[in-house]
Amino acid sequence: MDFSFFIAKRLAFSKKSTFSSSIIKIAIIAVALSTAVMIISVFMIRGFQVGISEKVFGFWGHIDIYAGQSTREISITPMKDYYDYLDKLKSIGQIEYKTLDNVTRLTKGGIKHVQKYILFPAILKTKTDYEGLVLKGIGRDFYRGNMEKYLLQGEFPDFGKDSVSEKIVISKFTANRLNLKVGNKVIANFFIENSPIRKRLVISGIYNTGLAEYDKKLAFIDIRLLRKILAWNKDEIGGMEVFVDDIGDLDVLNEYIYVEVLPSDIYSMTIKQKFPAIFEWLQLQNINEEVILILMLIVSIINMITSLLILILERTNMIGILRAMGATTWSMRKIFLFHATYIIIFGLLFGNILGIGFSLLQKHYGIIKLDETSYYLSQAPIYFDWVMWALINIGTLILTFLSLIIPSYLVSKIDPVKAIMFR
Repeated sequence: MDFSFFIAKRLAFSKKSTFSSSIIKIAIIAVALSTAVMIISVFMIRGFQVGISEKVFGFWGHIDIYAGQSTREISITPMKDYYDYLDKLKSIGQIEYKTLDNVTRLTKGGIKHVQKYILFPAILKTKTDYEGLVLKGIGRDFYRGNMEKYLLQGEFPDFGKDSVSEKIVISKFTANRLNLKVGNKVIANFFIENSPIRKRLVISGIYNTGLAEYDKKLAFIDIRLLRKILAWNKDEIGGMEVFVDDIGDLDVLNEYIYVEVLPSDIYSMTIKQKFPAIFEWLQLQNINEEVILILMLIVSIINMITSLLILILERTNMIGILRAMGATTWSMRKIFLFHATYIIIFGLLFGNILGIGFSLLQKHYGIIKLDETSYYLSQAPIYFDWVMWALINIGTLILTFLSLIIPSYLVSKIDPVKAIMFR
């Protein structure tokens, strides 16, 4: 066994109560708390990014394909003769692309699902109130799993299954505004070229995502009903929503679809381009994450440097004796570096237990509650990003250890004769 490692191990596990033993405990606690804060912060920030992104993608898909004159809230121009490129869309798998560095790469996946829609505004009216909404017409190909998890009451109809449905799914916000419940009837007023069209609809379900921007204005009805109201042909649609296998391929697949698949009068954009504000806000959370990680790492490093200096000063007499017996300066420095490494490892161990333990409690029991109207989520979300977890542990261990190499040089400045006489 290495001489320095042996001495460091004896010092680290010594049961003798000294001043430095208290400092070591404080150092372990400081490293543990710093590690726990970093782990919890990363898991929560990732939770926000993943949780809110999933809600937005559930509404709109990953890529939106639409005709030229349509907008985010109204399908003005119907898409016709789309079956040729619809089949091409569904068949897209992994594709090759070149990066800015002219390196050829392959996407992780391709297209997972494509669904058709029509968007058109309407005014819902009861005997006493009215509310303006955007009605989203959907059909049999709509992936209901994205929205059913946000359903509070009733059911999400399988639009397109049988005859044209006159059911509607509204948000909790709209239900409260109009004092509606599942099973109630409501009048939808459409204005087609200044001519009003009225349809009586039945409330089939009430949902709530917490995304107030969408909850306030979006409801779901049968796409075939909107076609009849707009006097469109049975195959015409307002647009298509595309879901990809891997969100990291989003920009590459969008460019490929626009350039290689779609005709010149049909456009595509990613949902991040369609609603940039919310994704820019999520991207800003990365800055918060970086600041927290840097601050906690600095706290850990300063704490360990202070602890190492105290350990060296308290063991000055031991250093003098070992130096007099022929120990080299480097072997003495390694004793304290190994000793500090024990402290860091124990700190990381307890920090991981604390950080992961709290994250599990938050994920399953929702200890920290949030104002859903402000944060889009009812409780602080947790997403276990194990890659970042590993980087936090490895990075903290390596950077903290490297930061101790220079302070350990203090050992070489201790004179053996004076050190032996030191009390």
